[in-house]
Amino acid sequence: MAQIRFEKVQKRFHDTLVVREFALTIRDGEFFTFVGPSGCGKSTVLNMIAGLEPVTEGSLYFGDVVVNEHSPRERDVAMVFQSYALYPHMSVYDNIAFPLRMKKEATDVIDSEVRRVASLLGLEDLLQRRPRELSGGQRQRVALGRAIIRKPKVFLMDEPLSNLDARLRVDMRAQLKKLHQELKITTVYVTHDQAEALSLSERIAVLNRGEIQHLGTPQDVYLKPATLFVGGFIGSPPMNFLSGTIRKAQPLEIDCNGITLSPALETMPVGTVVTIGIRPENITVSNKNSGGDIEITVSIVEPAGSFNWVDAEWNGVPMKGTANLEAVLKPGDAAYMSFPAEKIVVFDAASEKRL
Repeated sequence: MAQIRFEKVQKRFHDTLVVREFALTIRDGEFFTFVGPSGCGKSTVLNMIAGLEPVTEGSLYFGDVVVNEHSPRERDVAMVFQSYALYPHMSVYDNIAFPLRMKKEATDVIDSEVRRVASLLGLEDLLQRRPRELSGGQRQRVALGRAIIRKPKVFLMDEPLSNLDARLRVDMRAQLKKLHQELKITTVYVTHDQAEALSLSERIAVLNRGEIQHLGTPQDVYLKPATLFVGGFIGSPPMNFLSGTIRKAQPLEIDCNGITLSPALETMPVGTVVTIGIRPENITVSNKNSGGDIEITVSIVEPAGSFNWVDAEWNGVPMKGTANLEAVLKPGDAAYMSFPAEKIVVFDAASEKRL
């Protein structure tokens, strides 16, 4: 296994800077995820770790060794792609065995290892099949098996579940998490799917335009987003945002869309413009006013199984919240919403950083 460390790492493609001054340590044995929108630089970071892309500036370490000039083979990494990249003319057995055959391992060692890995991944009954005879989830497990059998220092995974349907993605997420707990190999995962990032990772780096916007645990990133971008990107549906102005310093009071909010924050100068963030799951919508609730107008009601998502307008501002199934709500209806003050997140409007 290996600790991976970036020291002021930058990556340019011609005159375009795509990764900006990375200073980051991925711990030995950690499941670490880079998440962000398309074009944010996350796959480029993974390719630099793999040795498929050279570092333009700075140093990349595996442990205490600078690996800038090391080839992918010298780095001892195993990569799993979204396209599976299986050999179509080979059986499952031969696909998994391929890395050991390239190392010229003994036949009995190869057979023992293939069957061990197949058992780990539930592939024992599929070893004689060809990739075309497998489902998407089975092919992805074969690709994982081919990576696992090498016993690398580092697993690199580039959106490996993106070609699977929703149910299979959930199943494979659980399997990946279990595998990591058993193997304890440093794993670097790249995805644009924030649900994957939150469910799999020990720590997450949220990227935007080649910069780390927030580095932390899934809970930290979700509950205390460092920037407006992170608040809007992490979470599904995304966070609601409203403009506000500090009207009183002590105790802190914020004018927000016709009401006064009093979040537990440090004093800020009167007149400071802020952005208020509230997650939809923290907003309760009802057709009854329980006292002090905010009147809204329902736009859309979306059933979500055990509850309903409700899109509404609050003094011209679109909002999204949740309603119990018992609440009978229709588009155009007047309704009432409430949210706990402690669930409010406040960002400085100018810097877009959380206060």
